[in-house]
Amino acid sequence: MSAVRKKVAVLLGGDSAEREISLRSGETVLAALQRLDMDVSAVDPSRSGWQSRLEGADLAFIALHGPGGEDGSMQGLLQTMDVPYTGSGVLGSALSMDKQRSKQLWQGIGVPTGGFVTLGPDTDWQGVMERFGKVFVKPACEGSSIGMSPADSADALRAAYELASGYAGEVLAEQFIDGPEYTVAVLGDTALPSIRLETDNEFYDFEAKYTSDDTRYHCPSGLSDDEAAEMAAISLRAFRSLGCSVWGRVDVMRDRDGSFQVLELNTVPGMTSHSLVPMAAAAAGMDIEALVERIVQLSLQERR
Repeated sequence: MSAVRKKVAVLLGGDSAEREISLRSGETVLAALQRLDMDVSAVDPSRSGWQSRLEGADLAFIALHGPGGEDGSMQGLLQTMDVPYTGSGVLGSALSMDKQRSKQLWQGIGVPTGGFVTLGPDTDWQGVMERFGKVFVKPACEGSSIGMSPADSADALRAAYELASGYAGEVLAEQFIDGPEYTVAVLGDTALPSIRLETDNEFYDFEAKYTSDDTRYHCPSGLSDDEAAEMAAISLRAFRSLGCSVWGRVDVMRDRDGSFQVLELNTVPGMTSHSLVPMAAAAAGMDIEALVERIVQLSLQERR
């Protein structure tokens, strides 16, 4: 990186359902950038006049989670303002945020992903249960497991749909995969060491992700070298196929038959004390400062 002191504006907060997590991620990034001796400022897009605070910035570090920050809209605005920014561009951000369209694309090109159906008010609830058995219902355009719940009956499916329909995007019912859950962080062209997640909750929900001290994170994840390489290759293909770049996180399940199934992709992963990308980076020998600096370097190269 150039010896010239970089001016970096950290975008955090916003007005999505993930605001509180974004504030925590942003504080982590701010502190790391300060320790790297960069000229940093915190910018909350929910505050009036925030755009003026980007004037003269060499880079906007996006730590916004969910709609408005992770879905391509902020990326497009920053491009029109000629402000370089971290992470994926407009297309990769928009496709990744929309779980329905990302899964449709993956199905079309052969990236393994579980079966799913889009729900609506006139859905045949019993028919969905007969097709899939147990499912997980989620809003297509939210993150952090917000609005997500399991269903193992027609009545439970309808109730889960009503809950999820209060959030952004379509509502999906995804086939339940009975197996361990993994996550693979991507940094540039590299898949970092995978992490296997264990929780006593019914699934890896908001509480397990952000507040519980009982969630277990296994890194190394217990896979053989060949299995780890296979999951890394699938994750990188899923990442690249959506037009993503710089950094992200791919969530993967392993079915009973041993096959890996991609769940979803996050283009602005959490950077809190419970977050997975910093954990994977640490397993690869990178502290939080090195991780943040690498994201800045890759982003400036991407937006050059």
